[in-house]
Amino acid sequence: MLEHRYQQYCALARALDLAGDRWTLLIVRELVPGPRRFTDLVDGLPGISRKLLTERLRALEGEGIVARRELEPPAARQVYELTDDGRDLAEAMAGLIAWGFTRLKERDPAESLQARWTAVGMASLADREATKGVRETYQYLVGRSAFHFTVDDGAVRVHDGRAEDPAVVLATDDQTWAGIVSGEISASAARASGALTVAGDRRAAKRLRTIFAHDELLAQACRITGTADLRKRA
Repeated sequence: MLEHRYQQYCALARALDLAGDRWTLLIVRELVPGPRRFTDLVDGLPGISRKLLTERLRALEGEGIVARRELEPPAARQVYELTDDGRDLAEAMAGLIAWGFTRLKERDPAESLQARWTAVGMASLADREATKGVRETYQYLVGRSAFHFTVDDGAVRVHDGRAEDPAVVLATDDQTWAGIVSGEISASAARASGALTVAGDRRAAKRLRTIFAHDELLAQACRITGTADLRKRA
């Protein structure tokens, strides 16, 4: 079990008993788009040791937040995935993601960035109002990473891999994606240079831009946290 450090009968303390350990919420982040192998988790969590990851996973299993599952042959692989309780925790992380998003400044060259991390934040901060009445799938291909979003009348979910019949497909390289995420280059400039391609239904692409526009993500983060744009004041 996770170590209960606070010994306080308090909802916040109880939540931190379960999720306050270093790496715990990032492990949950890694599992939001879908099940992951142990080696996938190691790759997605730069800086964590295999020993510590093993300990965290065991503790999360013990608390019913993460479960192990054997894949069907021929894969014959063991994967970790979120339980219903784990998915509830992931949803509870949305406010924390929003709070952190308003505090993102210029990216330090020493900071690692993976497209998958951004996808989890995009799903959390998507403009839900713009998704009302929309039922579409958007595919993202970033370097070797593939993930897609399903939009279903107000609900937005991120999934690993390729979608069967996406309305829009966006493709770019890791460096361009990092530039777009950090704000160093705009998506329109990346498209003009050919570094970012967008294929599919034009009206769906317009809806995608509205749902996931950088300014809209920031506005949504500020609405969730009740703050002004702290980056403009920095």
